[in-house]
Amino acid sequence: QVQLVESGGGLVQAGGSLRLSCAASGSEFSIAVMGWYRQAPGKQRELVAAITSGGSTNYADSVKGRFTISRDNAKNTVYLQMNSLKPEDTAVYYCRALARGRQWWGSGTQVTVSS
Repeated sequence: QVQLVESGGGLVQAGGSLRLSCAASGSEFSIAVMGWYRQAPGKQRELVAAITSGGSTNYADSVKGRFTISRDNAKNTVYLQMNSLKPEDTAVYYCRALARGRQWWGSGTQVTVSS
């Protein structure tokens, strides 16, 4: 079982930065593929970035070069550093864990980027 709690969202001006954190409980974290997803109003949830237990990463084209995903297995935490934010990055950001064929989601944190 894994429980996920996101934090770090907020309101920021375009061009600014935020760092999201996702704290995980449970023994599966170190082997889990961790991902950040987002969902804007009226749109489907989409993958933003993911990181494997070994540290391999992948990003949505829309955030490449601006966002960085990382993890600290000692702290059971995954991060999303978001730079050069744009109004189109406004969404609820969710953390997801995938391990042993099971998945868990956090409840989300709101990110709002003003123009």
